[in-house]
Amino acid sequence: MFKGSIPALVTPFTNGELDLETLKKLVEWHTGEGSNGFVPVGTTGESPTLTHEEHDAVVDTVVRAAAGRVPVIAGAGSNNTLESMRLAQAAEKSGADAALVVTPYYNKPTQRGLVAHFTAIHDCCNLPIIIYNIPGRSIVDMSPQTMGELAKLPRITGVKDATGDLSRVPQQRITCGTDFVQLSGEDATALGFNAHGGVGCISVTANVAPKLCAEFQAATLAGDYALALEYQDKLMPLHMAIFAEPGLVGAKYAMSKLGLCNEEVRLPLVGLSDGVKAQVDAAMSHASLV
Repeated sequence: MFKGSIPALVTPFTNGELDLETLKKLVEWHTGEGSNGFVPVGTTGESPTLTHEEHDAVVDTVVRAAAGRVPVIAGAGSNNTLESMRLAQAAEKSGADAALVVTPYYNKPTQRGLVAHFTAIHDCCNLPIIIYNIPGRSIVDMSPQTMGELAKLPRITGVKDATGDLSRVPQQRITCGTDFVQLSGEDATALGFNAHGGVGCISVTANVAPKLCAEFQAATLAGDYALALEYQDKLMPLHMAIFAEPGLVGAKYAMSKLGLCNEEVRLPLVGLSDGVKAQVDAAMSHASLV
């Protein structure tokens, strides 16, 4: 159910407020371009600066706009277990197909604490849970052994792995089983990730180049890595440019060049520097997007 190119959707703003009409248009555009699902209100959706009401509104809007055509994996992460439980329950009520739950940041739980956190969220709702392991942001790193323990729960379905360590994929195939859904959380290494046994990518770049990212993923899943490498060569400068500063800022700038949404982000993030704008412009030209 969860595979291929899944954009980690940006959240459009206009004059500081949610722009839900633009969000609906983005869902339509992505669906037409071949995206295989959506992740609203992840980090790329600026979840840290959304109120709970805004968070729920974004999930509800994306679920309604997707209308069952592709799955919606709603961001439901927090370093407060009770808050994450509330977000997961709200996502279930909205009709989301799964919840994406990040390892708790800042308070640095032990591996036992991670098991307790994810078990509580698993038990509070009936949604499949995708673990989001991104130690570069959360500091804590879920080990393959801990993930294997959690994978025994019936609705711990998979992982968004943003460790950048491709050896994690085969390790997690051992501890979690070959049916455990492994999705890359890092665009630049998505080709190698799938070669090791991954089945897709929750992608920032797919906000800008959904068709290319979907075709790239389809090539890897068909085992055509020669074709996938051609797509990788086309997309790699865009991956690098988008992540030269915080990825969602780069994505929104590139999307503004395509007339999809404006560049507006919420503090403490700010717009791209001129040098990075030039880098994004060149990368978009290289990928034949402009």
